[in-house]
Amino acid sequence: MDLHRKPPRPPSTTAFNNHKSDTTGNKSTVDRSTSPVPKASDALPLPLYLTNGIFFTLFFSVAYYLLHRWRDKIRSSTPLHVVTLSELAAIVSLIASFIYLLGFFGIDFVQSFITTSRDGYDNENEVDLVEDDSETSKPKPKVTGIDLVPSIALISEEDEQIVRSVVCGSVPSYSLESKLDDCFRAAAIRRQAVERITGRSLLGLPLEGFDYKSILGQCCEMPVGYVQLPVGIAGPLLLNGCEYMVPMATTEGCLVASANRGCKAIYASGGATAVLLKDGMTRAPVVRFATAERASQLKFFLEDAVNFDTLSVVFNKSSRFARLQSIQCNIAGKNLYIRFTCSTGDAMGMNMISKGVQNVLDFLQNDFPDMDVIGISGNFCSDKKPAAVNWIEGRGKSVVCEAVITEDVVKKVLKTTVPALVELNMLKNLTGSAIAGALGGFNAHAANIVSAVFIATGQDPAQNIESSHCLTMMEAVNNGKDLHVSVTMPSIEVGTVGGGTQLASQSACLNLLGAKGSNREAPGANARLLATVVAGSVLAGELSLMSAIAAGQLVKSHMKYNRSNRDIASTV
Repeated sequence: MDLHRKPPRPPSTTAFNNHKSDTTGNKSTVDRSTSPVPKASDALPLPLYLTNGIFFTLFFSVAYYLLHRWRDKIRSSTPLHVVTLSELAAIVSLIASFIYLLGFFGIDFVQSFITTSRDGYDNENEVDLVEDDSETSKPKPKVTGIDLVPSIALISEEDEQIVRSVVCGSVPSYSLESKLDDCFRAAAIRRQAVERITGRSLLGLPLEGFDYKSILGQCCEMPVGYVQLPVGIAGPLLLNGCEYMVPMATTEGCLVASANRGCKAIYASGGATAVLLKDGMTRAPVVRFATAERASQLKFFLEDAVNFDTLSVVFNKSSRFARLQSIQCNIAGKNLYIRFTCSTGDAMGMNMISKGVQNVLDFLQNDFPDMDVIGISGNFCSDKKPAAVNWIEGRGKSVVCEAVITEDVVKKVLKTTVPALVELNMLKNLTGSAIAGALGGFNAHAANIVSAVFIATGQDPAQNIESSHCLTMMEAVNNGKDLHVSVTMPSIEVGTVGGGTQLASQSACLNLLGAKGSNREAPGANARLLATVVAGSVLAGELSLMSAIAAGQLVKSHMKYNRSNRDIASTV
């Protein structure tokens, strides 16, 4: 083999070489990512379109002014070299704008030639490996797509070897944590492997600054980083005589500001009151028998009050917090759907109730050996889906929250009137939702508030579906002067222990509400408190958004606070 090398290339700012091995593992190619070519616009303190607009306007307006002045001087026989202070400033402005426009477009024009010649030089100066026997040479593999800009740099050759093993499939990505016993190192190696497999960079997705061990086996598998999400604070929310600062994680502009205005209106009117109506998580397995008659026999057995105590003992031994409350059965042919309801302490409780249900099913096999358990969940629960059974029977925490907003606050804080709000609520939240065939959606935007609080406090975001079931009511009281507003939410599914609640950021948000962890003195009290805060926050959000719509301010506020002028394409 002859090795021909060109003269050394000029220094480059690129600090990463991407190695890719061929199928034999004997050769590797080197992909060099070129640094972005600097542009003339990079030195401008203002956006490009704004700077160009200013100088274009300045150039033509000043030119028109000077021509107009010179025409007047010619007509009045005034020497042209005699200039006033304003004319001198205009001449300086004309020269400055001309220099900017010439320099900007001139540099950009010349830069196109410089970039072309530079790229050609780079290509010519790559190390060129030429074999004498061209018949035995093999083409080098290429990465398709955009140029790969690595987001991190590996620290050792050993890590490099592991990345190659993951890329070729000899080491499963999911096994890195157990093999390396270092969660951060596993995430970094997996991240590099993903970038090489896809040919796309994860630059911009943070890796450092997160405790990956805290999510191992409970929150997320095969992590490669974490997503940053801003957390805003709405409040104080005056609820049941206590003040709460409500954390909300969202990327929607106006949402926190709107909820904050609602909190202000509630506070100025004396606060809101929330009442917990029910507290019970559900799980509904589906079982099958040979005949519908046999399925009916089990239904009657489960619904017989004489058997409930025995079933409770079997169910409750699964946890010191799980307590069976009720069993509801529905038959579909020879299939029986059994809906168990139980209290779960401060946990949201899906795992807890599932263990209890499994205990009961195992116990029932003794008296009903012909029972075929099709699934531990038969969707009669119903979890993470809009369902009438949750809307009617409730699931998790059922809460109603109300407040009376005085006429003065409605006018000064909410910028609308009581009759306008009452009419809008009837036509939008009630009639409009009925026309749309809504299921639990008789509200303005309860899901907005629920999702933001859920994400901030480590709840399951998917359970926002049933947790956002909400009926918003507005009525004029006190001879039509004041506004009575309420939200009825039958299925708020929250917990303060387990899952994402124990992550550092989410735990801090729960601590802000005074609902962190389990309540040892009164198990379940923290989760119930969080549910009432969610309902109170929804009340504030409903009140503010409905007022913005009634006052015609919705579009204006979103154009001001929910629009971005940032050019995302330029940051990629």
